[in-house]
Parts: sequence; C-alpha cells; structure tokens
Amino acid sequence: MSKYKKLVLPLILVLAVAVVAMFGKTLSTKSATVKDNRTEVVFWHEMGGPAEKSLMKIVDGFNKSQTKYHVVPKYQGSYDAAIQKILQTHGTGTSPAVFQAFDISAAQMMHSKFTVPVQDFIDKDGFDANKISPVARSFYANDGKQQAMPFNTSQPVLYYNASLLEKYGITPPPVSPSYSDITRVAKQLYERSHHQVKGMTVQIYGWLLEQAMANAGVGLTNNNDGHTGIPTKATINNDASKEFFEWIRENQKAGDFMNYGSGAMAGTNQTTGFLNGKVGIYIQSSASISQLNKKNKNKLGITYFPHPDGKKANGVAIGGAALWISNDKPKAVQNGAFEFIKYSLKPEVQAQWQKDTGYLALNKDSQQTSILKGLYKQHPESKVPSQQLQEAVPNHFNSGILMEGMQKTRQIEQFAMESIYNGGDITNALKDTDKKIDDNLTTTNRANGYH
Repeated sequence: MSKYKKLVLPLILVLAVAVVAMFGKTLSTKSATVKDNRTEVVFWHEMGGPAEKSLMKIVDGFNKSQTKYHVVPKYQGSYDAAIQKILQTHGTGTSPAVFQAFDISAAQMMHSKFTVPVQDFIDKDGFDANKISPVARSFYANDGKQQAMPFNTSQPVLYYNASLLEKYGITPPPVSPSYSDITRVAKQLYERSHHQVKGMTVQIYGWLLEQAMANAGVGLTNNNDGHTGIPTKATINNDASKEFFEWIRENQKAGDFMNYGSGAMAGTNQTTGFLNGKVGIYIQSSASISQLNKKNKNKLGITYFPHPDGKKANGVAIGGAALWISNDKPKAVQNGAFEFIKYSLKPEVQAQWQKDTGYLALNKDSQQTSILKGLYKQHPESKVPSQQLQEAVPNHFNSGILMEGMQKTRQIEQFAMESIYNGGDITNALKDTDKKIDDNLTTTNRANGYH
C-alpha cells in the first residue's frame, strides 16, 4: 500500500465516523424532541390504497392541529389479521394505543376486556356524542356505554343504472323501495332490452342476508342479536328471510336475475357487469360510490336497501370499523387517543372523508359543510346513503350483531345462499343454517366460558 493511501484511508475513516456520529446525534435528538415534547400515540389501522392516503390526511391534520400529542399510524393488513395482532400483543410494548377493528369483531373486543370504553372519555370531556349518528353509535354500545367510536362507516344501498332506465322508458324505483318495486324495474329492463340486460343481482354474501332481516325488524339470534345477552340460538329460519329469498327466486324464474356467485371475484364481477351495462341493479356497500362515480359512463341512481312489501323499512345496520382505545397504556396516552378520535369526528374532517372515500360522514353537522354541499351538487345521488343513515331510528335489530364467531357464521350463511340460489328448498336451507350456527355458538360460548 502506498504512503498516500496509508494517510488517506484513516482520514476517510475518521471523517465517516464523525459524519455518522453527527447525523446520528441529530436524528436521535429530533426523535427525542418529539418524544419529550409530545406524547406518542400509536395507531393501528387496516386502510389500504386510496383510503389510506385519505386517512393519512386525517392523521397529519391532527398532528398539525396541536402540540401535545403525536399520532403514529401503522398499517396492519386485513381486518382479520389485525384483530389477532391486537389480541396477541396486548400488554406488551408493541401494542397500539388506539386501533381500528371491524364491525363483526365488536363482541370479541368488548368481551376481551382489553379496551377502555370511550364513554369514560366522553363523560369526562363533555363531548357531545349526540352529534354522531345514533345508528352508527349503537353498534358499538353496550350496557348504556359507548365502547368504541364508529369511524369508517358504510351501509348497503341499491344502485341502478339510471341511463338504462331512461333509455327504455322505465320509471325509477322510489327512494325507499319494496321488493316489488325492484322486481318491476328488473323485469321491465330485462324485457324491454330484449334480454340483453339482466335486471338485477344480489351477491351471495351473508352481510346482505343479515341486512334484509334488519330492515324487516327481525334478528339473526336470540337475546336481541346479542344486545341483551350472549347469543345462544340462531333465528335465521324466519318469515323475513324466506320473503327475501322468495323475492330473489321470483326474479330468477323471470330470467332477469344474474347470479355472480360469492367471494371477492363475485363482487368485482358484479361491479364490472353494472358499469358495462350488463346488469341494471345491484346491492352493495355505500362506500362503493366513490369508485362508481369515477368509472361510470352512465348516470348513477341510488335507493335505500329494499324492504318487504307492506312493511315499513326498519333501517339497516352499518358496516365498516370503529376506533377503540387500549387499556394497557398510560392515561396520558389514552387521553391522546381520545383527542385523535374527537378530531376525526369533526364536521369538516368527516365531510372530506366521505368525499374522498365514500364512507359516510357521521357528524350531523357535516351535511352543512361546503365540502358535502359541493359533492351533492355534482353528484346528487351521493346524498341518498346519508339520508338512509339519518332516517333510521336505532333498535336492537338495526344496531349490528354482537356475537362472537361471526366469521364462521358468514361462511354458514354463504353456504345456505348458494344452496337456495341453485334451487334448493328455502325452508330446509334455513333450518340447516340455524342448526350449524347453533353448533358453532355452543362451541364458541363454551370456549369463552359463557356456559
């Protein structure tokens, strides 16, 4: 090695160490500053894609709105995967202070005893929770206490191709249609298009069966869908369920019904069929509005979820997820978590959230913001899901199902729907469904020590 290299290499090494030390100190000082001056609030969520970008706006907005707390968002993948992580990490240094958990895990989270009811913070803070949708709140309430605060919220609505209805001279369905109202439109569309357009579809999806029962004012289980006690018996074999499936079968026999099957691809295919004018009516989450407005070359029509003939709609339950506060963090961190939840529910924040994602604005005052007024002016039909949510009066049957083992229940419901769609006897399929859910409830309740 040359004399020059012998002199230069040590010098480079010394400089490198100095640079690393300098920047390392700077970075660590910056981190320490954030940690020293602000209370860190770790937030686990499951929003991916465009919804995640919208969520980051909320997080950034909160962090910039005050200097006491700093929310750190961390994506956790699917809803199911996140729930397992939450349960497994509770009590450790890696657990979140506030987390997003989906609707059908509500009972599991309540029974886990891993969270602090947000009602405790509401009472202490004097927060006016009445500004937040009562139907949405009721899903995550128990024993008179708000356990979690609804966040990304949707409801099932009925979409129809308004351009096709205009083309074939068909009167649109009313905003709160009966089954017969939808059958009329579906049959007319099928016949007047000379069988080129299928009138309607209803995806094989347990959530939609549950919503049909909710809108008819009946429950999936005893104990008022779990709101007055642990569910022990399924009650799907009822007149409301039979009427729902008889409605579908009537349209199948008329030839105007398209069966896209079940699963994620079924959802994708029915949306594609709707956008391409192959089917005129379908039922899906209100959160689909954003996608439909961006990709739809046709005029979009929206109604409430249909109800049985001769019976007033009881209202449907919400879907989506809520924000929960962990009880394994210091009070200062829990307070920060609640401050973040409060911020996320501000009228303007909720309004922008609805505009960006299609999820419903839960603060009543959001409807008066220029953000939503502008959206409704551009897309008047976008107001319909909000109206459906606002008009419903919460009761046991439209406030969600508080039952553990809902993932398995959805699989059982799907199997029954597949059987019925393929011509199986409706009553026998529903009886079999009740039995299978009862067996699952017995196993789940025993494992959880409820017997």
